[in-house]
Amino acid sequence: MHAFRLLSLSAVAAACMAAGTACADPVKIGVIETLSGPQAASGQMYRAAARYAVERMNAEGGWNGQPVQLVEYDNQGGPAGAADKLKAAIADGVHIVVQGASSAVGGQITEDVRKHNLRNPGKEMIYVNVGAEAQELTGEKCHFHHFRFSGNAPVRTKALVLAMKQSNALGARVYAINQNYSWGQDMEQAIVDTATLGGYQVVEKTLHDTNKIQDFAPYVAKIGAAKADTVITGNWSNDLLLLMKATKAAGLKARFGTVFLDQPGNIANGGELTLGHYIVHAFNAEAAGADGERFVADYKAKAGHAPIFIEPQTVFGLAMVADGLKRVKPEGGKLNVNALAKAIETAKIKTPMGEMSMRAADHQALLPMVVSTVAKDAKYKADDTDMGFKPVKMFSGAEAAAPVQASCKMQRPS
Repeated sequence: MHAFRLLSLSAVAAACMAAGTACADPVKIGVIETLSGPQAASGQMYRAAARYAVERMNAEGGWNGQPVQLVEYDNQGGPAGAADKLKAAIADGVHIVVQGASSAVGGQITEDVRKHNLRNPGKEMIYVNVGAEAQELTGEKCHFHHFRFSGNAPVRTKALVLAMKQSNALGARVYAINQNYSWGQDMEQAIVDTATLGGYQVVEKTLHDTNKIQDFAPYVAKIGAAKADTVITGNWSNDLLLLMKATKAAGLKARFGTVFLDQPGNIANGGELTLGHYIVHAFNAEAAGADGERFVADYKAKAGHAPIFIEPQTVFGLAMVADGLKRVKPEGGKLNVNALAKAIETAKIKTPMGEMSMRAADHQALLPMVVSTVAKDAKYKADDTDMGFKPVKMFSGAEAAAPVQASCKMQRPS
C-alpha cells in the first residue's frame, strides 16, 4: 500500500488546529490495480491518471476544505489479490475504489463492494469502474454503488462500424475474432448484433485463449478462407499484435477494426503494418481541438507523458466523481457515500471531447467516442514513431450509447 497525497496529514491537522475548528474526515480514494510485475503497465497508467485527477481535485479545494487522499493498492494481477486489497481498503476507511484493468477483477470488486454495503449500512463504499467493460457489470451485476466511466462492447462496436462504413472501409464480409472470456464474448455478440446496421455478414466467429497463443497463423488461414474484408476484434496486448503480424505475414489484405490499438507500444511494435487500420477510443487530442491540446499539455506537465490509452477516460470519470463531491455536504463531519452516489447519478461534465453524463438507470456513463485510423499525417504521433491516430468520426455520448440492459434491476437505498 502506498499513500499519494498533495498535502501531508500533519499539515492538514495543523491547519485545522490553527483555525480552531474540528476537521471533517478526509475523503479517501483507493486505486486497486496491478502495480508490479509483467502485467503492471495498464495498472500503472490507471494510477497515473488517478494521481492527476486527485491532484486536480485538491487544486480546486479538495472536499470540505481538506485534500482528498489517494491510497494505492497492488492487487498482484488477479481477482484473489483484488479481494484481499479491497479488505485492506475497507479497513483503511476508503470511500471510493477505482479499478479498470480487467473485467474479471472488476467482477470480483463489484460483488465484494455490493456485499460489504449490504452488511455495513452507514459505512458504504463506491466502486468507480474506469475500464472493466464486461456487459454484466451494468447488466445482471448492476447495483447502486457501481459506476462505469468507460465504454462497453455495444457502444464501441456501433461507433466503429458506423465510422468504417461511412469511410467505405468496412466491406461486406466481417470476421469476428476475440479472447474467450466475458469481454471477448461481449465483443463477439456486439459484432453479430451490429451486422444489420453495418450492412455486413459475419462470415465466421472465433474465440481463443487469452494471451496464451504464440502463433496466430492457423487463425489467419481461417480469416483468409472466409474471404473477410474486415476483421473486428476486441483483442488487446500480444493477442492483437501477434494476430496483426500474422495477417501481414500471410499477405492478407483484411482491414482491422480494433478497440485497443492505442495501447502504448502497439504502434512501435507493429510499425507500418498498423497503417490504415481503425480504432474506437474515448479520446483523440486532434479531434478535441484546442481543449484537447490544453488537456494534453497539462497532463504531460504533471504526469510526464501525454494522456493515452485508458488515461483520459479515467481522468474524465474522476472529474464526474469530483462534480458529485462538490454537491455533497458533510454530515457529522463525514462523507455520506449514498448521498455521493445519488449526486454522481446526475453528474454531467464538459470534457475536451464534449459532454459526458451519467445514466441513472444502469450507472453507465454516456461518453463521447471517436473512431480514428492509423496514419502518417496524424497531428499527434504515437510511440515516438512517425504515425499516429487520425480522427475519422466523432460521436456524442448520446449517439454512441447502447440501450439499458433488461437484466439491470437497479435498487436504490430507501
